[in-house]
Formats: sequence, structure tokens, C-alpha cells
Amino acid sequence: MSRRRAVRTGMVAAAVAVAALASGCGIRTTSVPVDAGPGPSRVPCSVTGDEIATQSTGLPVRVYLMCGSQLEAVDRRSPLPEEKASGNPVATASALLAQLLTEPSESEREAGFSTAVKGPLVVTGGQPGDPADTLRLSRQPEDLTPTALSQIICTFAHSSAGAGAESVVLGGPGRYAPRRYACTTELRERPESAAPTLGLPSPSAS
Repeated sequence: MSRRRAVRTGMVAAAVAVAALASGCGIRTTSVPVDAGPGPSRVPCSVTGDEIATQSTGLPVRVYLMCGSQLEAVDRRSPLPEEKASGNPVATASALLAQLLTEPSESEREAGFSTAVKGPLVVTGGQPGDPADTLRLSRQPEDLTPTALSQIICTFAHSSAGAGAESVVLGGPGRYAPRRYACTTELRERPESAAPTLGLPSPSAS
């Protein structure tokens, strides 16, 4: 046997051995390309302007919903009459809370939006001795899930119901002192974290 033929025979034997090993390990060889499907795509976190345009009635409002692992602003329209919302922080907060309690529309769900705010939950004004601009929820803010509280904080803070400086003064139904919560970039990016609090403004006269 020539040296060239011996080398060729050895290469064939090695190929047969590799094929046998693959078969023994349960690996089925194939010459057909495997389609693993499209790669994962990120949710858009954006609602088309067409849907917003169809909401022709009501006041334009902005609420913060969950999308992926962070908060994103969504534009909606509230049915609250303008004369009731104008200059009335409690009415504005009530309208915004109603929007947060409403399940996202079909197009919002397709865009990846959801809400962690669940009822029953209402908002009222402050109690005697509370700082100005205080809003009180029917449940203690600390009893809400961190994500739900973050949604409420950022939605109220970025509206006329807020206390300025992207913050809101929130309390619960009891006599516990309210706190001033800030809607920071970190909170929007990590709404499941503890909401940051700030120093309270001077309390109003009783």
C-alpha cells in the first residue's frame, strides 16, 4: 500500500469514527439548515399617535405605566370635565388615579404596557395640619407594592396635582404624617426599588 493511499484510508476511518461517536451521543447529523426562528425583539414601549387621536374627548393627561422593567409615560385623555380639573389638585389626582386603575388598551398591551395599580383605591385632600398640596390615599402608601407606588408618585408628580420639583406629598387614611416622594430617574428605571423621600415643606396652618 502506498503512503498516499494509507493516509487517505486513515482519514476515511477517522471520519467514520466521528460519525459513529456523534450517533452514539444522540446527535443526529443533517445537511438541512436549521431555522431557529427570529431572535428576541424588544417591546416598543410606544403607542401610535393614531390611537391617541381617536380619543377626541376629554382632557389630555399623562400617566406612567410599566413597560419591561421600567416606567414609561403614556398620553391618554381623561373624561373629567375641564372646569372640575382646573385648579383642583384632588380632582386632577382622582382622574389620574382612575387612569392608572384602568387596564391598558389593546394597543398599549401590544406595545408592552401594564399597570400594577389595583383597586379599591381613592385619593382625597390632606387633613388639618398637613403640608400644602398633600394628597391622601385610602391605603397607606407603604402598603402598596413598590411598583404601584412608583407609578402613582411619578404620575402625580408630573401633573398639576404634584408639589413641584417632580415630587408629591402623599399620606394614607390615618393620622400618620405624610411624606414627600420624588420621581427620580432612578425610580423610573427601577420602580420596584424603595421610593426616595424628601424633606417636607412647612405645614399649613390648621
